[in-house]
Amino acid sequence: MAFLPRSQVDIRPIRDVSPLMNQPQPFQILKMDRRRGNIVVSRRTVLEETRAEQRQELVQNLEEGQVIDGVVKNITDYGAFVDLGGIDGLLHVTDIAWRRVNHPTEVLNIGQQVKVKIIKINHETHRISLGMKQLQDDPWQGIEAKYPVGARFKGRVTNITDYGAFVELEPGIEGLIHVSEMSWTKKNVHPGKIVSTSQEVDVQILEVDPVKRRISLGLKQTMRNPWEAFVEKYPPGAVIEGEVKNKTEFGLFLGLDGDVDGMVHLSDLDWKRPGEQVIEEYKKGDKVKAKVLDVDVEKERISLGIKQLAGDPLESAAELKKGAVVTSEVTEVKEGGIDVKIVGTDFTTFIKRSELARDRGEQRPERFSPGQKVDARVTQFDRRTRKVQVSIKALEVAEEKEAIAQYGSTDAGATLGDILGTALRRATEKPSDKAEKSETSDESEKSEDQD
Repeated sequence: MAFLPRSQVDIRPIRDVSPLMNQPQPFQILKMDRRRGNIVVSRRTVLEETRAEQRQELVQNLEEGQVIDGVVKNITDYGAFVDLGGIDGLLHVTDIAWRRVNHPTEVLNIGQQVKVKIIKINHETHRISLGMKQLQDDPWQGIEAKYPVGARFKGRVTNITDYGAFVELEPGIEGLIHVSEMSWTKKNVHPGKIVSTSQEVDVQILEVDPVKRRISLGLKQTMRNPWEAFVEKYPPGAVIEGEVKNKTEFGLFLGLDGDVDGMVHLSDLDWKRPGEQVIEEYKKGDKVKAKVLDVDVEKERISLGIKQLAGDPLESAAELKKGAVVTSEVTEVKEGGIDVKIVGTDFTTFIKRSELARDRGEQRPERFSPGQKVDARVTQFDRRTRKVQVSIKALEVAEEKEAIAQYGSTDAGATLGDILGTALRRATEKPSDKAEKSETSDESEKSEDQD
């Protein structure tokens, strides 16, 4: 007597062993204990050896490229095992059909008779790879002529991933709409928010690679570019209204007509105040009017300006140029100088202590008071940065030079005080006095001529 473990009865586990009872069978001794009289045998090892011999013989009779009939024996997630008459071959899911097959059960059933082509045979492991789609014409043949770049087609969405959506153009031909090609305006949205599985969509061919069997598709290209539509409706100079969508460190983003955004840079918020200060007055949801400054369709950018809705202060400040003399009103007296506003303009500036007077003793901010008007000379005016600087000292120095040039030189014996005094008297003389002196001078000249 010998012991046959259940696991050693057959190649596959069997529940009912009654058909094998009282039947002569070949067994292989696995273990024998003479002292105890125990013997363990296996029918399975004999069957496996026999089957291996049969498989080897069957494999030798098969050739790669051969077309053969088979029966579907088992189905898994990755394919189906097909009985070729005593030996199994694997029909991988990707070789069932040219089109996308998500699971073999979409096409096959257990017990179904199929015609397959032998793709590869491994004579060492006796593994056989099978294919069904290889029995059909390859739809990728002549694909570039069938789907030229720029052409538009209808397709069905077959699969959606994080990076895009696959669209079936015909059985066996799928293309990918990358997430970046799905929408003009929805940049950070999952593809599933834009399209759904089995949905029919219009797509445009962007690229065809017959070697890698890839087709790149575009969905947004079948729709009007919203930036092109926007610039047609709102050219530069147009006034629009939008909702504040976001505030950043460099400006405001406004939601505009056509589901596009425009940006108001900090420098375009206000003529007078710094943008960092002005932007705090806006909040999300505010309705804001702005002027269109520029639309870059290629870069998908719209530049807006809020300060441009009001006139440019520079237009009313034509007299502001380097060397010009302006009247300014003191707005605040500080330890280091005075703040002034240039009369007739919206420009304000700061005159530092050293520029308050020519003489050091007069360079005292406290001798000025708010509301007082002072004349000064423009020493710097930058239209690009819109910054202006004025100096009382520079005006006094210029007036001194002019007086010396008109009324004499210290080298001729006159003192600086005499020269400036003469210039001051001339500047304050009444017109009648000047005329009287002119007549006296003329009479004197005549008298000299007579003599």
